[in-house]
Amino acid sequence: MLPGPLRIVDVNEFYSPTGGGVRTYVDRKMAILAQQGHELIVIAPGREDRIEERPGGRIHYLKSPGMPFDANYGLFWDAAPIHALLDRLGPNVIENCSPWRPAWIVSAWRGPAIRAFFMHNDNVEAYAKRWFEGVASGPAIERAFGWYTRYLNRFLLRFDTVVANGPALARRVAGRGVRVDRAVELGIERAPFSPTLRDEATRAALLAECGLPPDAHLLLGIGRHHPEKRWPVVIEAVRLAQAVRPVGLVLLGQGMDTRKLERAAAGLPVHLLPPVYDRTRLATLMASADAVIHGSDAEPFGLVLHEALACGAPLIVPDAGGAAEVAGPAYAETYRARDAAACAAAIVRLLARDRAMLRVAAARAAAHVRSDEEHVRELVAHYREVIARTHSTDRPAATAR
Repeated sequence: MLPGPLRIVDVNEFYSPTGGGVRTYVDRKMAILAQQGHELIVIAPGREDRIEERPGGRIHYLKSPGMPFDANYGLFWDAAPIHALLDRLGPNVIENCSPWRPAWIVSAWRGPAIRAFFMHNDNVEAYAKRWFEGVASGPAIERAFGWYTRYLNRFLLRFDTVVANGPALARRVAGRGVRVDRAVELGIERAPFSPTLRDEATRAALLAECGLPPDAHLLLGIGRHHPEKRWPVVIEAVRLAQAVRPVGLVLLGQGMDTRKLERAAAGLPVHLLPPVYDRTRLATLMASADAVIHGSDAEPFGLVLHEALACGAPLIVPDAGGAAEVAGPAYAETYRARDAAACAAAIVRLLARDRAMLRVAAARAAAHVRSDEEHVRELVAHYREVIARTHSTDRPAATAR
């Protein structure tokens, strides 16, 4: 294996100062890599050329056109400034996570660094199967989008390694024939999250926002207001569960579906709140809920659910995707994905269980939630293996380029 520190350059079209999960992941990874003696430099689209220095790394923003439907993000198109910057930076590893133009830009660079495609999501599951779910079955939609699988594999031939962010995503895309070399499971920043943060006053205040007394049951949902998250299923499930148990739902997030969710929640014990960015406050809310509930079966990993479990929160999640990977029978209930009645039944089942025993089981599981430091160590070890292998062979990926 290659000794010494690594310089990793992430050509990342999804990195934005106002972005969400990818930005959070990259910022945290940069800090951890610095602690472990490595360096992460991000090349991201921006409104102007500028450099943002960070402890242990930096962000190079290259002036780029904006994304037409989301002002938070930009689009890479011109390869020359990216290649010139890579020439100056001289990385050991280049990462990319966009399957569009950046994948071809990165793979066409002539330098000696290994190319790693880091897979964060599954576009067929998140978009195609949702768009056409009322028209055709899931397998039929996957067959219709076989062209996308073939497209992925064409550019992935030009990469030295393809990494998925967890076993659920790896199984899903590999099942369609997409190349995946390694699943390197994500982890969470463990320090802010703990079962000890449970606060009965916080719980009572949230129930009061739902118009319910402290002896009712509190569910917490966390995630952007987007059709992919399927919050209408969860809201309808809470409405159905009211016939059996007094239960309130607090939903943290915002997005394109906020008005739609407000209308769905009208007259129900459902309270919408904006996102909470303070990690200690978020962890306190998670620890104080009787359960954290989720609607999306398209989650590639389910980071927020791992954070909730690290707070000792029982879980109610769909039976597919990354969310299902987090659920253990001692502390969670699963339900048939996209089915509000099944979700309501799971709510009733969980709330009928012994509350103290549930929390004990969840607290035990909390101690085993994987940390992001573990994730980064495994990822670096994998990159070292790939570097050693490519240096000792004829580099077939480079030949393909």
